[in-house]
Parts: sequence; structure tokens; C-alpha cells
Amino acid sequence: MTLLIVVIALALIFDYINGFHDAANSIATIVSTKVLRPLWAVAWAASFNFVAFFIAKYIIGEFGIANTVANTVLSEFITLPVILSGLLAAITWNLLTWWFGIPSSSSHTLIGGFAGAAITSKLSFTVIHAGVIIKIASFIILAPFIGMFISILFTNLVLWACRKTNPHKANKWFKRLQLVSSALFSIGHGLNDSQKVMGIIAAALFAAYHQEGFTEFGISAITDIPTWVPLACFTFISLGTLSGGWRIIKTMGSRITKVTPLEGVVAETAGAITLFITEILHIPVSTTHTITGAIVGVGAVKRLSAVRWGITINLLWAWLLTIPVSAVLAMGFYFLVNFIL
Repeated sequence: MTLLIVVIALALIFDYINGFHDAANSIATIVSTKVLRPLWAVAWAASFNFVAFFIAKYIIGEFGIANTVANTVLSEFITLPVILSGLLAAITWNLLTWWFGIPSSSSHTLIGGFAGAAITSKLSFTVIHAGVIIKIASFIILAPFIGMFISILFTNLVLWACRKTNPHKANKWFKRLQLVSSALFSIGHGLNDSQKVMGIIAAALFAAYHQEGFTEFGISAITDIPTWVPLACFTFISLGTLSGGWRIIKTMGSRITKVTPLEGVVAETAGAITLFITEILHIPVSTTHTITGAIVGVGAVKRLSAVRWGITINLLWAWLLTIPVSAVLAMGFYFLVNFIL
């Protein structure tokens, strides 16, 4: 019982860290364009992170991404030590990338850690759902490209529609619209990222029921997620967002390309649409990858040289390394956890 409580507590801590690690994704552009002060910006983003709970539960009516995450590992190989090791690896990598200001993927950190610990537990790759892992990993590349494509399309459409508009007047309107676009992206962030932790907690409750015999507290099926789980997950990610992510805001808001209010609206809207699409497909993606691709897209419309490609390539390397590095970390933590337990 103690181990289950520790796993749930660590999962919620990871959710909180995810919030401040990814806060920059939602607010970098509205801060860099001076639409809102940083404190008001994080409060704005956090409130819409939580609004996403009501959208998922009462409008969408399901938590499909949570189910996908929980099914990363075959159900018979899901144990509390595996989940604990995966969480420790994910938290470690998230904190390291946050400290160095690298906007990495919390999603793929969690997936890599969970899968790596499970593989180590049986010293076999047969314990994971290869199809699920491949689908999730493919969106490391697809998500930013989808965001970039939509943002390039939207930027050109908006520029054409506003070609005869007074630039000063247009700039004022786009500053106001950034409040809407950042809210939409924050909803997408809450929908996507909260469910990843829900999936991990669901897997822990499933393991507690089947492996530990905790029939009162566990669940017999992954999909039987009690209401307190999503409520807690959406709350903790909102609290994390309130803590901000100032190191990463600098990278997302100005180091990739200089962002204007018009471009901020387009980038956030393109990112939000990408997240809504992946929500429908039940694919956990990185909000970081998505908004980065969208920001690159709006920068490329001005001119290719407006994008700092050196920074972008470094980010791509960080993204590609996230799953294998998290998996290796989880392997080490699994041996440590087994030694202690």
C-alpha cells in the first residue's frame, strides 16, 4: 500500500513539474510580445489548463490519451516497481532539461521511462506494445511538422486577409486575439499532458489490483479510472503552470525567431489545432514539439533566415534523445528500486 501511495505522489509531482516545464509553451509568445506580464500570463494559462478537465469529461466524454499511455506496456508486465522506476527517470530528465533551459518533451520522457523500466524487468522487448511506442515516437517528427504546416498556411491567409489593413490597428487587434489563441493552446496542453499522468496512475491502480491484491483501492481494468484521478491530474498541472517556466520562456519566445502579435496568434492557434487533432486520435504528443514547429513556421514565412536554425537543430537532437535517455535512466532506477525493496 505504501508503494502505491509513493507512486501516485510521484506521478502528481511529475504532473506538477510538467506544468512549470511546459508553461512556456502556452505563454512564451504573449510574454515576448508584452500582451501580458509573466505573472498574469501564467495565471491565464493555468486557468485554461484546468478548464480542459471539464471539456474532456463532459464534452469529449473520454480520456483516450490516458488509455494509450497506460497501454505502452503489456498489462501482465505492469508492476509498481516498473512504474516507480519510470517516474523517477522521467522526473530526473525533466528537471535536467528545465535547468538547462531545453524545451524537451515531458510526454516522451514519461513513455521512455515506463517502457525502459518494463524492458529491464524482464530483459526483453516483448513486454511493450511496439505498435503504440512506434506511433508515439513517430509524432516526435510529425507533431512539429503538422504545427509548422498549419502555421505557414494560416500566416499566409492572415497576411492576405489583412493586406489593406492599417498595420498599427491590426497589431492592436492581434494583441487582443493572443489572449484567445493562448487560451486555446492552454486547453490543448491540459487535455494532452494531464492525461499522460492519468494513464500512469491508472496503470499503478491496475497493478495494485492484480499484482498486490488491493481490490478496494485498485481497478480491475485500465479504462476504469476513478474521477479523483483526472481531477487531481488537471489540478496539479495547473498548479505547475502557475509556477512558470522562466528559463524555457526565453528559448521559446525569442531565441527561435522574433515573434510579433500576429505571428503569436497564428503559432498558438496552429499548435492548439494540432493538439486537438491528436486528442481525437488518442495520441500523446509533445506540446513543446507542437508549438516549436508552429513558431518555426511563422518565422519561415518572413524568410528562412529569420529562423535560428542552429537553435532549432539542437532542440531536435534533444527531442530525439529523450525516449532512449529516459529509458536508460529508468533501467538504472529499476535496479536501484529492486535493491532497496
